[in-house]
Amino acid sequence: VGNFIGMRPDNLADSKIYGVELDSISGRIAQQLYQKSSIAVRGFEKTDLPDSFFDAAIGNVPFGSFKIVDKRYDKYNFLIHDYFFARTMDKVRPGGIIAFITSKGTMDKQNPSIRKYLADRAELIGAVRLPNTAFKQTANTEVVTDILFFRKREEKINAAIENTEWLA
Repeated sequence: VGNFIGMRPDNLADSKIYGVELDSISGRIAQQLYQKSSIAVRGFEKTDLPDSFFDAAIGNVPFGSFKIVDKRYDKYNFLIHDYFFARTMDKVRPGGIIAFITSKGTMDKQNPSIRKYLADRAELIGAVRLPNTAFKQTANTEVVTDILFFRKREEKINAAIENTEWLA
């Protein structure tokens, strides 16, 4: 319903905000609450957002063991939360920031392919692991959650040759 929009600091009140919400009820509520923002009520994969455009992307990526069909990313075989990271990375301009709430799976899964993909394109500037009870009261869920902060690189690199500890 636009909680990220509603909680933005006062000094960002004049910022142009774009939102994406799959759930039609939540999306329509956000559209009404934040009429100066552009809220797309559809799947992220169906939005027509320009590449290298946004200064920042902030969100709570969906979790799940399924894939999104998107020809641009199909070759990577990403699960939904990994797809959100990859597609968002393309939407943020070089030097832009991504701040995502995600499951511990992004950083803890045995297959490091999404971490390698991200490290090639962005610098990990911070990570916070929340306890499994962080969302118990508000979302009635117990899951270990991470908040990850990335700065998009000016150019893609080969992070495998860098000393990037979080890839392992």
